[in-house]
Amino acid sequence: MNIDFDVAIVGGGPAGLSAALVLGRCCRRVILFDHGKPRNQAAHLVNCYLGVEGMSPAELRDLARKQVSAYGVEFVDTQVTDARRKSKEHAAAFVLTTAEGHEFIARKLLLATGTRDRLPDLKNIRQFYGTSVHHCPYCDGWEHRGKRLMALGDGSEAVEQALFLRRWSPFVTACSNGQALSQEDLDRLSQNGIPFIGEKPTALDGSDGQLAAILFATGIRESCDAIFFSSGQTQRSDLGKRLGCSPDNRDLLSTHEKQCTDVPGLFLAGDADGDVQFAIVAAAEGAIAATGINDELQKEDSAKHVEQISVL
Repeated sequence: MNIDFDVAIVGGGPAGLSAALVLGRCCRRVILFDHGKPRNQAAHLVNCYLGVEGMSPAELRDLARKQVSAYGVEFVDTQVTDARRKSKEHAAAFVLTTAEGHEFIARKLLLATGTRDRLPDLKNIRQFYGTSVHHCPYCDGWEHRGKRLMALGDGSEAVEQALFLRRWSPFVTACSNGQALSQEDLDRLSQNGIPFIGEKPTALDGSDGQLAAILFATGIRESCDAIFFSSGQTQRSDLGKRLGCSPDNRDLLSTHEKQCTDVPGLFLAGDADGDVQFAIVAAAEGAIAATGINDELQKEDSAKHVEQISVL
């Protein structure tokens, strides 16, 4: 099999699209795979993104794809189910297999596959997720400023979240998800005037995406306008692990200079590496990764050219 592309990008969010834009403008042969199920699918707006503040995720994606397409980047709207080395002869080349069984080969691989949030185990949560239930105060705290907020997390995570949310509202309650708190944590909440609920929540109540109350196993009904939870996350794709990347104790993958990994030819950008998880940061990491990828390709091309001349 011949090598089809200089670069394959898995993930069509801000990181992947940003990288594709830079590499397309470098006249590289680029293919981008997008399964169309981004982490921010439930979100209504993209916030903290200079220039497109308040645009919907779908609008941003459509605009970016239109701009990237102008540079000859090929899009394949499907899921990549497997990735492996091509052969010993092409140790830095990758073979990607799609859900349909099609194979594509690229010299370099960028994973922009992101992470998946672990949602709290609450009845009806999907009805409110992205509207009045969130994981990121930076992204959605402004929209709920001054309202009744619930900081939901396991044990001390609820305390940290509650203290953080006080930046947006004085009406914050901490809920430790049924877990006991240390006396130190209880004192911190008390000193900051933050109420505490130690019972385990079971369900949410409200209508049209707007939360009204959170219900507990003991029968307590706590009025609430929005919940910010801290339940951790997992890798959305296992491709990085299959290729040899080792996750840390938070299931995040590490990168080095210009977003390269410990696996030769493999780069990572976006939420999967655990940096500040904003859309604008993901886009920046994608651009950084693209320059690293192009640098490697350029060095390889130059070395090959010198070798060809020496043979002649």
